Amino acid sequence: MKTIVTSIRVLLVLTALTGVVFPLFITGVAQLVFPEKANGSLVYVNHEPVGSRLVGQAFVSDRYFWPRPSAVNYNPRPSSGSNLGPTSAALRDSVLARAARFGAPVDSVPADLLLASGSGLDPDISPLAALFQIDRVMIARHVPRTSRGQLDSLVRAYVETSQFGLFGESRVNVLKLNLALDSLLP
Repeated sequence: MKTIVTSIRVLLVLTALTGVVFPLFITGVAQLVFPEKANGSLVYVNHEPVGSRLVGQAFVSDRYFWPRPSAVNYNPRPSSGSNLGPTSAALRDSVLARAARFGAPVDSVPADLLLASGSGLDPDISPLAALFQIDRVMIARHVPRTSRGQLDSLVRAYVETSQFGLFGESRVNVLKLNLALDSLLP
């Protein structure tokens, strides 16, 4: 009986330490050391959160740059890819539909605009994918052709290079680019 009581006490103490004290300590340290990251890297406009730099969101209007497609409709709870293989008819059909949305043949559309990411929540696209969308955005915003260089410069200004020149590829955060686009061309 003494062993059972001791075991229950140890269980309660360890549960309190690992389930309450330690998480509260780590949360406190995170809030002190890097609060922006600890709070989800939220992006604010006029003191209102409009999204996160780390989680993709749908932009469906032609007035905006579109993100990578999402197999989970940008819902972070069931974050996952589609698990469709290269011989899947469903994958082929979705890729063809996405290419048709751009009004272009499949082989001319950057792959990251046709295929969902592994998480379905990728906030970034390649610089090539962003540059590919400039004409569509210009038409939707009634921007004269002579201003294409302005949008091209905007996209290039938001290209983030690989970390330390080694990890990852160059990318453009779609939320940050679209917010800059709104401030440039309301």
